[in-house]
Amino acid sequence: MKISASIYSDKKRPLKEVIEDLVAHQVDLLHVDCNDDLTVFEDIKRIREWCSLSIDLHIITENPEKYYDLLIENPVEYVTFQYEELKMPLKLPSEIKGKKGLAITTPTSVDVFDLHADFDFILIMATIPGQSGGVFDKLNFSKIRQFRKKYPSKSIHVDGGVNGEVSFILRNMGVSSSVSGSYLFNGPSIGNALMNLTKREIESHYRIEDFMIPLSECPNVNVSTATTKSILEEVERGNFGFSLVTEINNRLVGLVSSADIRKALLKKIDEPADIQPTDLINKNPISIKSHSTVYEMLQLIKKCPFPIMYLPVIDENQNAVGIVNFVHLIKGEI
Repeated sequence: MKISASIYSDKKRPLKEVIEDLVAHQVDLLHVDCNDDLTVFEDIKRIREWCSLSIDLHIITENPEKYYDLLIENPVEYVTFQYEELKMPLKLPSEIKGKKGLAITTPTSVDVFDLHADFDFILIMATIPGQSGGVFDKLNFSKIRQFRKKYPSKSIHVDGGVNGEVSFILRNMGVSSSVSGSYLFNGPSIGNALMNLTKREIESHYRIEDFMIPLSECPNVNVSTATTKSILEEVERGNFGFSLVTEINNRLVGLVSSADIRKALLKKIDEPADIQPTDLINKNPISIKSHSTVYEMLQLIKKCPFPIMYLPVIDENQNAVGIVNFVHLIKGEI
C-alpha cells in the first residue's frame, strides 16, 4: 500500500522544507488538498521543480470546469474530485492525464461510483474532510468491502484517521493507497511515523469483527446437505479460494480451502470419484474470536507452525461469524 503524504498538514515549516523531508524519507505520493483554491497550482509548479514524486491532487469544488485548463497545463499523476460538492456527473476532457478518482464521505454510498465508472479509483474519506487528526470511522471497513465486491478492477484509496493499526487493516483489505497527514507530521519524525504505517506488528484497539468478511458474505456450506460437488461449486462461486463449513446455528465445522481440495485429490488420485465431502474438510482450522484485537490476531499467527491464508472468526459459542483472509495483504507486500 502506498503512503500519500498530506503536504499541508505540517503548519510549522515552509513547504519546500516539508517536501524535502518527505523526499528524503521516500514517501510514495504527495497529497495536495485543494479546497476550491486555484493558487494550489502554484504550489504544484514549485513541487515539480523540487522533486519528481507523484502528485495526488484532491479537489473540492462545485465548479470543476474551472480546473480543467489548469490540469491540462499542469498534469498530475492522480486527480480526485469530491462527489458531494458536484452538481452533476463529471465529464473530464480527454486531455487531462493521470488516474482519475471520485472521493466520497462516510455517509455516501459507494453506488454513486456508477456515475463515474470510467474512473480509476475511489477515495473514501474516513473522517470529516478538512479536519486534521480525526478518528477513523470503522463503518468505512464495510464500505471498502462493498466497493471491492462491486468494482473488483478498481483501486481503493483512503483518507483520514490512518494510524499504524488502521494502516495494517487497510493493507489486509487490499487498499492501494492511504493518505496520512497529522499522524505523519505529529510524531517524533516522519521516518518514525512511516515505519509505524508500514510495519507488520502493531498494537490495535480495533476488533476483528470491525473488518472481517461477515458470514453473510462468505462462501459457506451446511455439512448436513453438502456433497463433494456442492462444496467445490461453493468454493468456485465465492471466488475467495475457500468455503466455510457449518452446521445448525452456524456452528463452525471446518474450512475447505484450495489446499484441502488438492490434498484430498492427491490421496485419491487414482479414484477421484471416491472423494467424499469429509475428505475435503479441514475440521481443525485455526480460528479467532470476533472480539479479539489485531494484535492478538498477529500473536496467534506468529505461534502457528504453518502459514495461514484464511482465519475463520467465531463467537463465544463457537458459531461462525465471518473470516479474515490474507490474500490482499500478501499481494500488497510483494
